Amino acid sequence: MALEDAKKQIDMAFTRRDLRGLSYENAFAGATSFLRRKYTKDLTGVDLAVTGVPFDQAVTNRTGTRMGPRAIREASTLQPYDPPYGWGFDPLGEFAVIDYGDLAFDYANVSGTPGAIQEHFRTLLAGGVGTVTLGGDHFITLPILKAYAEKYGPLSVIQFDAHSDLWADDDMERIDHGTFMYKAVKLGLVDPKRSVQIGIRTECDDYCGMNFIDARTVHEVGPAEVARRAREIVGDHQTYLTFDIDALDPAFAPGTGTPVWGGLSSGQAAIILRDLAGINLVGGDIVEVSPPYDTTGATAIAGAHVAMELICLWGWTRRNA
Repeated sequence: MALEDAKKQIDMAFTRRDLRGLSYENAFAGATSFLRRKYTKDLTGVDLAVTGVPFDQAVTNRTGTRMGPRAIREASTLQPYDPPYGWGFDPLGEFAVIDYGDLAFDYANVSGTPGAIQEHFRTLLAGGVGTVTLGGDHFITLPILKAYAEKYGPLSVIQFDAHSDLWADDDMERIDHGTFMYKAVKLGLVDPKRSVQIGIRTECDDYCGMNFIDARTVHEVGPAEVARRAREIVGDHQTYLTFDIDALDPAFAPGTGTPVWGGLSSGQAAIILRDLAGINLVGGDIVEVSPPYDTTGATAIAGAHVAMELICLWGWTRRNA
């Protein structure tokens, strides 16, 4: 059946009629929506929307993550042939997942971008859908969290990252990817006691009450134990998961703006994400994929897999709902 479908399927991003189901279109051909989902702004009957925020004007070092959503979509064409390994269910078959496309914004009006991002997610959440976001630099998570906190109240956050992004900055209008979590805590968007950062390997003077599991601890105690600790911290509270691709070691994800050695392997990240099954995930993002420094495409491939794991985590607790 798959072979016969492969002979007929093309441009499923536009020709797909059913929002559910796997796809067999040739990986190297056609329009590159995420996982060959239908491109649409119609939220009728939709469970989960994948959307891109191609913004990278808050970075401290190398730009290029504005191209991240496009690269992740292209990398994802390798994945929609089979259910994701190790989960025991098919989220693309059980849930109506769409590609909502990218945020439209004025690239020259940087100060207006946070509000545009927040409004974009207000619209999606008002439509009753969950979201998985393709970034973009890590600043984008702050206005996303604002929209989510409007709906759910203070959230638990699981943050995979080399950096805490807790640099003190009380200018709430300043746009910087290294201060987004500090502001999220200070604004009451995040409950730090029920949140955890994983993979940290840069200095932080004040964790603002956040729990953290640094990269060395991941290596020493193993990914299964890290997932167990993270599940215990967030409990059944509404949780947002943000994955900075620089949580991975540069050997596995060189295409990012602020790489730091000593990070997680892709295998460790995969185990942690899968062992988080059962958390009350309401949304998530994958950020900081920078194609100009991703000479083999490995970073975008990792980003596409993270996004699929987020879909699985979101769907896991909703399978029998």
